[in-house]
Amino acid sequence: MATTEAFVWVWLPAATEPVVAGKLTDRGSVVTFAYGRSYLERPDAIALYLPELPLRRGEISPISGEIAGCIADAGPDAWGRRIIEYQHMSEMADLTRLDYLVASGSNRFGALDFRHSATQYVSLGESQVPLGELAEVADRVENGRPLSAGLERALFHGSSMGGARPKAVFVDGVQQMIAKFTSVTDSYPVVKAEFVAMELARRAGLHVADVRLDSALGRDILLVDRFDRTPDGGRAMVVSALTILELHDAHGMAGRYATYADLAFHIRSRFSESDKTLAELFARIIFNILVGNTDDHARNHAAFWDGAQLTLTPAYDVCPQVRVGEEVAQAMAFGDNGERLSQVARCVAQAHIYHLSTAQATEIVDKQIAVITQEWSSVCDMAGLSAVDRKQLWHRQFLNPFALYGY
Repeated sequence: MATTEAFVWVWLPAATEPVVAGKLTDRGSVVTFAYGRSYLERPDAIALYLPELPLRRGEISPISGEIAGCIADAGPDAWGRRIIEYQHMSEMADLTRLDYLVASGSNRFGALDFRHSATQYVSLGESQVPLGELAEVADRVENGRPLSAGLERALFHGSSMGGARPKAVFVDGVQQMIAKFTSVTDSYPVVKAEFVAMELARRAGLHVADVRLDSALGRDILLVDRFDRTPDGGRAMVVSALTILELHDAHGMAGRYATYADLAFHIRSRFSESDKTLAELFARIIFNILVGNTDDHARNHAAFWDGAQLTLTPAYDVCPQVRVGEEVAQAMAFGDNGERLSQVARCVAQAHIYHLSTAQATEIVDKQIAVITQEWSSVCDMAGLSAVDRKQLWHRQFLNPFALYGY
């Protein structure tokens, strides 16, 4: 394939059809972006994201890394890249950064898409595919088994979303969802555990994406409603916390420097309803600690972008993780001193960063502990968790004693 140029198409706010915004060019060490003249002349044109891609003429190099963060956010991650490599096995050695962008399905996260043409937009892989077919494709790819010709159309649905676990875009009539599948490597009921965590988060008052459970091929599937889509066919512009923190690089290693404390700084200066958002962020950190979600890295947080300011999206990836031993730490430090140990007392001690008093922070913790304790059985019943599964999760991932030491 060896793509060296690609055009960026964008759904502007309130629009139901995309327009071409500009061109990406692979310059070897970096991928540059240049707005098209027609886009710059539009009265409704907005920057794809600031400060990295301001509305101006000429090529723009990335602030950090090889490619602009808002562009990378719309590209495939580990699972999506695996799908693309499965499709282009004979060309894998020749796949470039732009190949991965243009080869992934058009129904991707946010409001951008990437095509070879600047004049005619043709979407890729947006047909409706039954959930069973999507599950079978994920299973075959994960196990390295060939696909039948009839399943080829479903491949694109798994290539456009981020994350390392098997997933696909699922469209049911006008409702769009992300389908997260059970993996062959799962050592505990990961999909059901994530459903339980997301439902408990909702009951605890957090702003989370709606979820429901389904199944196919005898495996559990978590369906997560897409908050980056509008009922009339529009798309919302979204950027990850990694992009907000300007921490993109070629191998994804810069993410280790992402912290909640730095994200809180950006919220105070660039987000709508900053104090409300800071309280919500603090509540999400506490909840992650209480349910054992230590995979709370910067790609698992995001914000809507309207061309002027940012607004926190619903939480969308709250998944309890396997624990080895007692002591664990969050993926992102929540303290301005680098504190990241997964204990609510340590987080409460940093409440000032989130414009909260100790009393306000304690109230958030107490409410969440009460909700998790009181609603546990009800939500586990909803998920169909067996007694063995509940025992495996309770006081291991959910309300592990380590989380409450010193509180």
